[in-house]
Amino acid sequence: MNAPARPPRRLESYVCGAWTPGQKEGQELLDAATGAPVAYIDSSGLDFAAVLDHGRKAAGPKLRAMSFHERAGMLKALGLALMERKEEFYPESFRTGATRPDGWIDIEGGIGTMLTFASKGRRELPNTRVLTDGDLEILSKDGSFSAQHILSPLQGVAVHINAFNFPVWGMLEKIAPTLLAGVPCVVKPASQTAYLTELVVRRIVETGILPEGALQLICGSVGDMLDHLTGQDAVTFTGSAWTGRKLKSHPAVVANSVRFTMEADSLNASILGPDAVAGSPEFDLFVKEVAREMTVKAGQKCTAIRRVIAPRAQVPALVEALRDRLGKTALGLPDAEGTRMGPLASFDQREEVRERIRDLQAVAEIVAGNPDEVRLASGDAGAGAFLNPVLLYADKPFAAQPVHEVEAFGPVSTVLPYDDLGEAIELAQMGKGSLVSSVFTDDKAVAEEVVLGVAPHHGRVLIGNRASAKTSTGHGSPLAGLVHGGPGRAGGGEEMGGIRGVKHYMQRTAVQGAPRLLSAVTGRWIEGAEEQHDVHPFRKSLAELKIGDQLITAKRTVTKEDVEHFAHFTGDTFYAHMDEASAKANPFFDDRVAHGYLIASFAAGLFVEPNPGPVLANYGVDNMRFLTPVYFGDTLQVRLTCKEINPRANAEHGEVRWDCQVTNQDGAVVAQYDVLTMVAKTWPLQG
Repeated sequence: MNAPARPPRRLESYVCGAWTPGQKEGQELLDAATGAPVAYIDSSGLDFAAVLDHGRKAAGPKLRAMSFHERAGMLKALGLALMERKEEFYPESFRTGATRPDGWIDIEGGIGTMLTFASKGRRELPNTRVLTDGDLEILSKDGSFSAQHILSPLQGVAVHINAFNFPVWGMLEKIAPTLLAGVPCVVKPASQTAYLTELVVRRIVETGILPEGALQLICGSVGDMLDHLTGQDAVTFTGSAWTGRKLKSHPAVVANSVRFTMEADSLNASILGPDAVAGSPEFDLFVKEVAREMTVKAGQKCTAIRRVIAPRAQVPALVEALRDRLGKTALGLPDAEGTRMGPLASFDQREEVRERIRDLQAVAEIVAGNPDEVRLASGDAGAGAFLNPVLLYADKPFAAQPVHEVEAFGPVSTVLPYDDLGEAIELAQMGKGSLVSSVFTDDKAVAEEVVLGVAPHHGRVLIGNRASAKTSTGHGSPLAGLVHGGPGRAGGGEEMGGIRGVKHYMQRTAVQGAPRLLSAVTGRWIEGAEEQHDVHPFRKSLAELKIGDQLITAKRTVTKEDVEHFAHFTGDTFYAHMDEASAKANPFFDDRVAHGYLIASFAAGLFVEPNPGPVLANYGVDNMRFLTPVYFGDTLQVRLTCKEINPRANAEHGEVRWDCQVTNQDGAVVAQYDVLTMVAKTWPLQG
């Protein structure tokens, strides 16, 4: 079976607006399962300085001219277009050795990651071209001089050098936050599986959704590209620590302080809690998770479980359960019915894994599987890079140094026994930094101790138990909203993590000046900036509303009757509102005080315009603080200012953030918060 044979094709790079072949025939790439030639790859003759320059000049200005919402809409359109074409990618994915479920993680998981970033961009970022970072810093007593940290897109190119194991996801999870930040990309996939990446990029280019130069592709070596990097460029690398360190120490990277993010070797550990004895739900979940992480993508995952840490008393049952489960894993052609695990990506990769197993055998014994014997359910053992799962056991884990240093990047894991939980944590730490660790337990104390013990050494920690069994995404699944990266051996880098990943491609700058000018830079009203007073701002549609539109309301005096009515009506009879003696005994109050939410309610009554108008809904309040107590007889007044306007794409409304400040008769601020409303783009509503 496997994908139908076809003549090998010559891969091309997409650079400077054209598909360009290398000058030589190049390296032959083989089908991982059948050994048949798939493609030839070569990038000789490319002008790599021109590639970077094209991204900077052709695409950079166009991307930076777009708002975050416009870029998010671009990503959404691209993700949906790729999802429509997804079935075209699976035949090429089979040639990499991936089964259909493996390909789903890579193809649809990658597209889903792009769509997640698109959604986050629309929901969590403003419809501006610059981000504010943190609160305004007041630098003068009279407020005439302030500072605001901002984030703006780098004016260079992000070069993404990717690994062979995820030719689609590895590209899309990197370019999504980069493009959302407003920075063009150059993608260099690992040669072995570059034919799948090239196909996806061809379809991306055909959509015409991205500005020209926003995405370029190098099929083959990057040549002297790194020589031409500047301080405005960035590099991300996924692969071996040795190669990563070599790239990170490149003279141009060092001289220009080029941002460099590395994801490298990772000896991820999973810990079976002492409460998770054989027969418990957590024990069974642990066995399933270890076996799954060993066999998904044939263990060729940077997040796969390499070290299986378990209570010594549970090791015999654990090994037996894993031996049984792994023994039932059908190894064969990726697209054959019944196949549960495909081959490794290449013969070279299989030989590399076998060598690493031999390294591990110096301190551990094989308890399941034989690296030199291939048992298949389908396919030809001599034609494909097949390797059955191999489980090892190291009885003296603290003396088994290779287990904590050598990564066999395939279906290989080593069981390590521990005698107390402190030992389990220490063993996990011996990996010297990993992408992910997990603990399977139903004991709160165990979960707390393990997480706090291993968190400084890992980018992500998963707690597995019976309650989350049906909904957990598992030990080995990086998610768009979560950090993907790890300290130490794992490279010290960080990708994704939601909007954090977008900020990696932006420069943080402290801007100082008069509030009026800072407001112009940020597109957000700040204290001391210009204000406009004409009609009630709630009578203005989004087309009419301006940053700084402001309302100063009438006044209202708070009475004892107001407070007592609110208390009995809501049920909030907290002593500070109802008991004079107790209130006076409180160090924060001089007498009975009004409820904070009564103040917010009175404020709304003062600033709301009651008639139908452009304001469609109030959908929240942010950063509410009650700063000065309100006593009986105090008089309140509200200043409401249009702070930020975010029109929604493909909708007839947008979001408006209002600065709401409530003061008393002495001018003291009693409450400060942001009011969030939905406002129509035009009024009356059309249709």
